Amino acid sequence: MASVLVVEDDQFVRSALIRHLTDAAHTVRSVGTALEALREVAHFRFDVVILDLGLPDLDGAEALKMLRGITDVPVIIATARDDEAEIVRLLNDGADDYLTKPFSVEHLSARMAAVLRRARSSGEAPPSREIRVGGLSVDPLRRQARLDDKPLDLTRREFDLLAFLAGRPGVVVSRRELLAEVWQQSYGDDQTIDVHLSWLRRKLGETAARPRYLHTLRGVGVKLEPPQ
Repeated sequence: MASVLVVEDDQFVRSALIRHLTDAAHTVRSVGTALEALREVAHFRFDVVILDLGLPDLDGAEALKMLRGITDVPVIIATARDDEAEIVRLLNDGADDYLTKPFSVEHLSARMAAVLRRARSSGEAPPSREIRVGGLSVDPLRRQARLDDKPLDLTRREFDLLAFLAGRPGVVVSRRELLAEVWQQSYGDDQTIDVHLSWLRRKLGETAARPRYLHTLRGVGVKLEPPQ
């Protein structure tokens, strides 16, 4: 099973998480501060990190940035905060998923399983051909994207989303399919997809009201096609 680092300063919550994860046959280490978490990931290999935001020594959002500076381990944010702007910022800073407290152990298990599936699938060999849609080019092998010959600075998830849609030009893809293929989840919150689409549109120089490449069909899905 998975090797998990739990970063949580609330002893009651931490004990409950450890008990649940251990019962599910995962190997668990736990710490209560951001500094300890950084030491752990520097010395041990983990499959996933569950990170609380309300840490005593450093805000979890800052801890996430520091973690991303030394490791690509998947990070699930566990937070009582539900502000959309903060969620967007966390996802853009490298969080792989987030859970709003309180959450059930079943919900945590499902999110962990999805994150671990994504991590495994990302190690598989990507398609070798470069994808071109209008002035947009996507190279899955090098994980690079360019718009009108200018490089796009994309997060890992933004690139995965763009590559999936670009590989199906003109095809309307449902949110359920995006969750299954890009997020590797059988269910989830549409807000996660909308957040990533919004950031991707911004980097493509467009908006939902004035689309060029990304077109949303309300109640149906999303498609990527060259500008008319």
